[in-house]
Amino acid sequence: MLNSVAAGRRLALRAVGCQLIAVMLVALAFLLQGPGAALAAAVGGSGVALGNVLAARVALGGGVVAAGAAFVRLLAATLLKWLLAITVLAIALVVWRLAPLPMLAGFAVALVAYPISLNFLRQG
Repeated sequence: MLNSVAAGRRLALRAVGCQLIAVMLVALAFLLQGPGAALAAAVGGSGVALGNVLAARVALGGGVVAAGAAFVRLLAATLLKWLLAITVLAIALVVWRLAPLPMLAGFAVALVAYPISLNFLRQG
């Protein structure tokens, strides 16, 4: 394989940057409803983006390892990603009492933007 683990990590982190740009565009659109809605959209999408950063560091952070260890790291990264994303949503809903619809819109845009940006960045 010609692709290094470091290149994969850099690609994932660049895709998170694109993901955050998409989330901020959604937050700007929700700014028409008020700053609370914009904040909710930004928090919803940022939770997913932070989860993707954590997943990239866990899954691709230890260098080249055997297939079994790589699979365990990938599973752990996915679990941590979703735990972080759901925890951010729960805190934003229960503690901060942010609006749920803009938050879910930011969450959904972040989920869709990441694989799309990974695909375009990998080709370019």
